[in-house]
Amino acid sequence: MQTLLQVVCTKGKSLRDSIVNDAGLSKDGFQIQKKRKRGRPHGWAKIHSIQVERRGALNLRWASDTNIMECRVVNRGAGRPHLILGDSIDYLFRRHCKRIKAVMILPR
Repeated sequence: MQTLLQVVCTKGKSLRDSIVNDAGLSKDGFQIQKKRKRGRPHGWAKIHSIQVERRGALNLRWASDTNIMECRVVNRGAGRPHLILGDSIDYLFRRHCKRIKAVMILPR
């Protein structure tokens, strides 16, 4: 199952970069698997949840022209999307609340 999470932000640096460079990311139950390679046009990253019963990944992409971060939440097997979605939204509001203007969740 996939779920799209869109985060509309204030102008400024990439929210994806802020998340990837956050030293406390592992304390919040996430681990970076891959991040942007040089030469690619869009900023992206893949983050996995390392908490119990949260089988899934967050694929983050930053659109600098619109200041929107798209986060595709991908679950497999018995993973339930509401757990990893709740963890990611909790993290965003605790660590980056000043940048957030709106959050939209779109099931796919």
